[in-house]
Parts: sequence; C-alpha cells; structure tokens
Amino acid sequence: MPNTDDLQARFRAVDTTAICDADRTTRVMDSGIRARSAANRIFGPAFTVRCREDFLAVLRAVETAEPGAVIVVDGGGRETALGGEMFARAALVRGLGGVVVDGGYRDMAYVSTCELPVYSRFVTPRAGTASQLGELQVPVTCGGVVVSPGDLVLADDEGLVVLDPLRAGEVLDAALAVKNTEHRVIELLDGGKTLSDAFNVTEHVEALHRGEQSVLRAV
Repeated sequence: MPNTDDLQARFRAVDTTAICDADRTTRVMDSGIRARSAANRIFGPAFTVRCREDFLAVLRAVETAEPGAVIVVDGGGRETALGGEMFARAALVRGLGGVVVDGGYRDMAYVSTCELPVYSRFVTPRAGTASQLGELQVPVTCGGVVVSPGDLVLADDEGLVVLDPLRAGEVLDAALAVKNTEHRVIELLDGGKTLSDAFNVTEHVEALHRGEQSVLRAV
C-alpha cells in the first residue's frame, strides 16, 4: 500500500476535476450523493459496508475502522437514515476520515456544522432498524460505482471520486500537471489573452473538419 500521507499531501495541490481530466477512467460517484457537513474534503481508504434499512453494520464499521478510514455505505439508495449525529460524533472520536452513505442521513442541526465530512443521498428523519449484521469490508456499489475495501476515496467541492491505491500516485502526479497547465492558461487570460491564444483551437477545429484525429491542448 502506498504511503497515504504522501498521497494526501499531493491531493492538497489538486482537485477532483484535475484528477478526472488526468484519468478519464476515474470512478465518479453520482451527484445525488452530496455533502451534508461543514467539511467536505475527504481523503482516505474505504472501509466498506453493505446494509439495507438497518444501521447496525454502520455502527460496527464506525467502531472497527482504523483512524483515517472513510466509511462507504452501500445502503441500496433507499430513503432510510443509516446514520446521524451520534455516528458522526463517534467517527470524530475514532479519528475517521469521513462517512459516505448511499442512503439517508439525519440530524442536520449538528451534521451541517460537523468537522467530519458526511455525504449522503438523502436527508430523512426516519432511521432504520438495528437488528441485521449486514456486511463489512466487501466490494460494494456506492453512488453508481464499485468500491472495494482499501480503495482511496477523495472528495471536494466538485464531488466524490474513487482511485485504485496502486495507481493513485501516478494519477495525482498527472493531475498536478493538469493544474499547472491550468495556472498558465489563467495567467494568459488574466493578461488579456483569449482561449484561442491559450489553446490550439483553430488547428483543432480544422483537423476535425478534415476528419482527422486531434486533441484540444494548451499551446
């Protein structure tokens, strides 16, 4: 497993948009899963949970996961709360990296101000039961993508992405290159230049008109 402290430091210099630009195969959770907390930036290995209409497995995960882990819950996209204020507070005590629930979450009076990143598909007052074991640390589907235990979960203002930890270093390096290019383009635009000055727009469009392969790129 790569050094997560090093990878986290590299993530601070980029964002999820640059990651997706650097690697088009990046797994992106659908936008229905939204930040519910004051903090929204996540970086950590997934601790996965699968459950339906019952939050006992989520409680078990909060009490079992290592510090820094991100609880990723496959709740089947159902409008039932699988966590709330007590779970968020407990996750903070345990030093976890965040909670992502494809299902419901509640207690927004606290969660909306919480320093723990909490994401969910729904906000609802109705909680599930606590009588089913569910499954821990198995491949799950969350936000429309497969998440395996140990996959890296990253989030910011743009949304949630999932990376193979063995490829995360190269993807983050490529994302940094994307950000550096963006900075150069922004400097040109701030200096009064146009997008056509910054990119090969004319050449690219002409090539496409001729039916040739071409890539839009910064010049």
